[in-house]
Amino acid sequence: MATIINMPRLSDTMEEGVVAKWLKSVGDKIEEGDILAEIETDKATMEFESFHEGTLLYIGIQEGETSPVDVLLAVIGEEGEDISAIINGGEAEPAKEKATTEEVKEEASTETTASDSVTIPEGVQVITMPRLSDTMTDGTIATWLKKVGDEVSEGDMLAEIETDKATMEFECFYEGTILYIGVQEGETAPVDSLLTIIGPAGTDVSAIVANGGAASAPTEEKTATTKAPEKAEAAATKPADKVEETKTVSTSNTSNGRIFASPLAKKIASDKGINLADVSGSGENGRIIKKDIENYTPAAKVEATPAAANVAAGVENSEEVKNSQMRKAIAKSLGNSKFSAPDFSLNIEVDMDNAMASRKIINAIPDTKVSFNDMVVKACAMALKKHPQVNTSWSEANTIYHSHIHVGVAVAVDDGLLVPVIKHTDGLSLTQIGAGVRDLAGKARNKKLTPAEMQGSTFTVSNLGMFGIGSFNSIINQPNSAILSVGAIVQKPVVKDGQIVVGNTMNLTLTSDHRTVDGAVGAQFLQTLKTFIENPVTMLA
Repeated sequence: MATIINMPRLSDTMEEGVVAKWLKSVGDKIEEGDILAEIETDKATMEFESFHEGTLLYIGIQEGETSPVDVLLAVIGEEGEDISAIINGGEAEPAKEKATTEEVKEEASTETTASDSVTIPEGVQVITMPRLSDTMTDGTIATWLKKVGDEVSEGDMLAEIETDKATMEFECFYEGTILYIGVQEGETAPVDSLLTIIGPAGTDVSAIVANGGAASAPTEEKTATTKAPEKAEAAATKPADKVEETKTVSTSNTSNGRIFASPLAKKIASDKGINLADVSGSGENGRIIKKDIENYTPAAKVEATPAAANVAAGVENSEEVKNSQMRKAIAKSLGNSKFSAPDFSLNIEVDMDNAMASRKIINAIPDTKVSFNDMVVKACAMALKKHPQVNTSWSEANTIYHSHIHVGVAVAVDDGLLVPVIKHTDGLSLTQIGAGVRDLAGKARNKKLTPAEMQGSTFTVSNLGMFGIGSFNSIINQPNSAILSVGAIVQKPVVKDGQIVVGNTMNLTLTSDHRTVDGAVGAQFLQTLKTFIENPVTMLA
């Protein structure tokens, strides 16, 4: 009996997914545990595993296509099994959800004049700005890879679209000529606004453009709906060897500084630390594909010396750089935190002499590496256990006390800031914390963190000491109640036993939400934290 597989919810915030790559084709035999596809969320690209056995009979969402959670993704069953009823049923569900809206639209259309109704000509497809992540509200066109008048085929890359998380390739699922482009390079547009129109060359689409892309085409829409499963299955069953035969070798894979590469090729290159600019593509129009990365051998590079800038003395120059979607998301999140939480900060200086001596002894053990930041994270977890008021979250109705302790560690990446989370930190040893932080920080810099690895923190540590910063105040990572800012270890004169000696100190700043943490509670937490750090043996007991 056939089994229906829907788009999975791979994180608690996921509402949509993008099929980055199908690893199986229609007709393939599937075993339990086989990886069916790679699915992109706004946080990471994740492998989707099969929990069923049989033959892959149908693929409902093609590579590069975005789909809501719980929409028909694939069907697995017995070879030759009739699944037409399932396919029709799989498409009927979303239709039911939209039934009310469709009826309202039909009623509205009867009340308007004939001149207000725009019909899509036969063969014309209106493409809107896609929602490429569950948090995406608008997108910026980084690069158009096609222009008006170009012939496009199913599978061609139309554009590179910048979201709040990444710049992603947008694939074409139709054949025809690009008749209109509604969002130019560098422009930002809301999700579902008119992006482009594809159809037979010479077709007049001025009425559709004038109507903002909204149109009524009952006959054409019905035809497209019934043909969609056949088209999807035909694309999925296209023989792999036939695709390889049509590929042309090219050494050029860039346009206007942009590099064309498949999502899988980009992922493998990132894993191997390969610069895509150094790789020659053998795919369509010089596009870099998987085998190009796997066959790549690094060669010696001679870098050109840039010409010196010819800037006249006394001339004032300014340049506007468009904000990336990630920077906009960071600005919105931190702005909400800063302007909604009445925060306050407390500072304390910690003697690091014992910590430095203990770390030296610990790291002398083979295969062991512990940083000062690991010691701070461990000390925070133990202090949170003694001061549960700091391990809380605020809501309008309640203060939420967390019995678990999950410490987030802020990591700077090229595009902004990520906070991977060390789960159940209080139950981990210093070496386990060190290994966990290094692993998650590496994943963060390589954009391989899963959503689960970035969710659920109850407290956050931000360390800028490695940059020589003595002290600073961080913005609370909500819904946490507090964040600790860690400064550099500084050598300076200190008083010990009535004598001035050379000591090593470190400044810590606790920024707290006053709605949940009072000043006295924050001060007591810092005193406990100071005791643990200054006496590392207490963290090993």
